[in-house]
Amino acid sequence: MVVLSERAAVRRLHDRLGFGPRPGDLDRGFAETRDRLLGTGADAGAAATPMPTPGAPPERPKKADKQNKAAKQQANKQLQAQSTQAALWWLDRMVAADLPSVERLTWFWHGHFATSEQKVRSPELMLAQNWTQREHALGSFTDLARAMVVDPALLLWLDGNSNKAGKPNENLAREFMELFTLGVGHYTEDDVREAARALTGWTAQRDTTTAKLVPKRRDDGEKHILGATGDFAAQSFVDLVLGRPDSARFVVGRLWFRLVSAEPPAADVLNRLVAAYGSRRDVRAVLRAITAEPAFRDSATSLVKQPVEWLAGLLRAFGVRPGSLDEQARTQLLAGLRGLGQVPFLPPSVGGWAAGGAWLTTSAGVARLHLAQLVAGHADLGTVAKASDKTTAIGELLGVDAWSGRTKAALAGVAGDVRQLSTVAACAPEYVVSG
Repeated sequence: MVVLSERAAVRRLHDRLGFGPRPGDLDRGFAETRDRLLGTGADAGAAATPMPTPGAPPERPKKADKQNKAAKQQANKQLQAQSTQAALWWLDRMVAADLPSVERLTWFWHGHFATSEQKVRSPELMLAQNWTQREHALGSFTDLARAMVVDPALLLWLDGNSNKAGKPNENLAREFMELFTLGVGHYTEDDVREAARALTGWTAQRDTTTAKLVPKRRDDGEKHILGATGDFAAQSFVDLVLGRPDSARFVVGRLWFRLVSAEPPAADVLNRLVAAYGSRRDVRAVLRAITAEPAFRDSATSLVKQPVEWLAGLLRAFGVRPGSLDEQARTQLLAGLRGLGQVPFLPPSVGGWAAGGAWLTTSAGVARLHLAQLVAGHADLGTVAKASDKTTAIGELLGVDAWSGRTKAALAGVAGDVRQLSTVAACAPEYVVSG
């Protein structure tokens, strides 16, 4: 194992628990940085970027006649504007946050409980879900899971409205166990059917941000789930599932996969992390335990940054706020993320986004280059322009300690143009990968 230097380990903390360092962030030590990122202090940057209130989505005409065609187009246009506002706001919040760990973990939970605006068709509900995930981002997974099982956006996304007594819909029950809490192989098809009965009765509407339990739609009979018998309902079902030993290992394993390494933790490491997670299922505690593991400082446990993580980090390093850009530039930012295959609130499926080398395709490389050009075009690169060694200077701005020989040669070839230099550096392996 090659142990990272103190500075490189601090950079990794910012990459994994935030969206990369801002200038000056790497001057603090590892312990101080960890305590700050996982602390509970006030965040002036987050407070200065309040969540928008788009309101209920526009009603779509039900009849497909010529008279309603224009009205339908107008409703779709308004809905798209609301969706764009929500996505740009979150990107702006990621950049503005002084303690980005809350946003980083909210981003993690968004991918974990992956819900897409494409089907929900209500930016207001997506933002309400986002707020729930933010409130519990570093808190108790118990509280988060209890909130998510009756979250209106998730109910619409996983057909909760179709789940009623006598005709249960199994979608939410299956995904809740398979993707959110237990993992494949830790439940049976009978468990899915019985769990669906426990979740009957909950409904959601696009014009309200609170789900409703309709008693006449609820199955109040005895259910048999995961070896237990009782009149389980939504909250007692969640408690039953989270009480299984497999659940703690699964949730901790997902955090490890996204924040440390694609290689699962060793058995002894997993046992220590599960112990830190504890009966409260404390996310903050398990993150502290993760950062204390030797593997967290192992140079081999590198991760390819997801497009949103890469872009948010680049914007933070270059001091560019999406909210301060003109409309054309903001539109180009989202278009660039679409080109990379990742836009907030639009995961491709309930399984969330890909990880690892899936983001390193040739087409993604071209899209990343164009997006880096856009950001560099709005950055204040005065410190790089004034530096005698511009290659080192751009590395310091991005938080990269050292460039490979190949990257140095590429940067030297464009060092005469600081914006081109910055663009190439932002797309270099040393920045695209969290080493």
